[in-house]
Amino acid sequence: MQSLLNELRHIVGAAHVYTDGDLTAWEQDWRKRSHGKALAVLRPASTEEVAQIVKACAAFCTANPASGVSLVPQGGNTGLVVGGTPDLSGRQIVLSLQRLNAVRNLDSDNMTMTVEAGCILQNLQERAEEADLLFPLSLAAEGTCTIGGNLATNAGGTQVVRYGNTRDLCLGLEVVTAQGEVWQGLTGLRKDNTGYDLRNLYIGSEGTLGIITAATLKLYPLPTAQLTAWAAVPTLEDAVSLLGLAHRHLGAGLTGFEVMGQFALSLVAKHFAQLLVPLHLDTPFCVLLENSGHASEADARTQFERLLETALDQGCVTDAVVAENLSQAKQLWHIRESIPLAQAQEGLNIKHDISIPVSSIPNFVRATDALLQQAIPGVRLVNFGHLGDGNLHYNVQAPEGMDAAIFLQEHEEEVNTLVFDSVAAFNGSISAEHGVGSLKVDKLEHYKSPVALDLMRAIKRALDPQNLMNPGRVVRV
Repeated sequence: MQSLLNELRHIVGAAHVYTDGDLTAWEQDWRKRSHGKALAVLRPASTEEVAQIVKACAAFCTANPASGVSLVPQGGNTGLVVGGTPDLSGRQIVLSLQRLNAVRNLDSDNMTMTVEAGCILQNLQERAEEADLLFPLSLAAEGTCTIGGNLATNAGGTQVVRYGNTRDLCLGLEVVTAQGEVWQGLTGLRKDNTGYDLRNLYIGSEGTLGIITAATLKLYPLPTAQLTAWAAVPTLEDAVSLLGLAHRHLGAGLTGFEVMGQFALSLVAKHFAQLLVPLHLDTPFCVLLENSGHASEADARTQFERLLETALDQGCVTDAVVAENLSQAKQLWHIRESIPLAQAQEGLNIKHDISIPVSSIPNFVRATDALLQQAIPGVRLVNFGHLGDGNLHYNVQAPEGMDAAIFLQEHEEEVNTLVFDSVAAFNGSISAEHGVGSLKVDKLEHYKSPVALDLMRAIKRALDPQNLMNPGRVVRV
């Protein structure tokens, strides 16, 4: 191993190879649920250095097939499925891409931006805005997550209903293959029908097929008007009805549609009282809507008010507030984004990132709530998420007064099986936007088509025959 480490120090410089000391920032996942042991942490500064690292590791594994050395690409380490942290073997090398953080090009005429994988998402948003353009990917971790990680997991966020997942925002990639070769696919083309779609193969593969080092991303015109409303709805059926009305009234202007259960909002009110959560005390669910467009703000507000008037008349909304300014809108979004933090303050919990056909969500929640209450009386359900695209964060908190660690120890497997079986019964997916990682890799064996799994394994073996790239994530070979 020492000869390999010496070669890696020569490639990236000794100052950027960490083998001892406190490596918690790279070895522990964001939720602090998993802590591994890395052979080393490397911090390359260029695509060429990444390629040399991969070649060196591939050659070492060829000469020492029993070594067990492998690579774990890592961005901002904000993932929720333990896909970017090492295992306990002490033989995995964490490849941190945070030094690859340049914006290589912003092409206003082509409406694209080419960036390196270690760029922090918020920095990309701000760089686009400086050019009077919009990069619409938006999620709670945007101040620390990186675009490489967003692409590796095909991240979603709050504006998927209008702009799609990260995959839909990407036009091209630069990738270091498992052999250390560099695929230059950074075109800004919106049409390229010359064979297999390699770009979409690597997006969402969580570093198991190759290492994304740069991407060319779509940009959009900045909206001239952006309005936010908060509505109380009596049932999830009413939330789905409101979504249909919003599509008809706002069209492409509907850029956000979030649903939040009463208990989820009560946790925010409990742990972050200064946020002043509106309307939640007297209604089972609240919805957060965003209307963005290129008409005047007056026209956008008129559209919004007509939508809400119709919803009130039809009874799918019982009360609503429209933000009067940008500060109020940010406050409402901050409440929504604080739900995971409030849940963490409440104690350890069981998280689920699931997708269900929008029309089936009310029945899914009703049925699964009942099954959980029957299995674990008093269990508390933190239900919120992106109703506009059918993605729920259907999280489970211990009953009041029960030790959270004991709850996880005794019930996590039972809860996951119950929820995932229910997801399957409603033709859903057990991972909507967080990925599979190592946390769900065994579950995938039960809920993914055997044909699909065989195809995934065949792709993995073809592109990474040494199993060098993030083994044990997404699919086992």
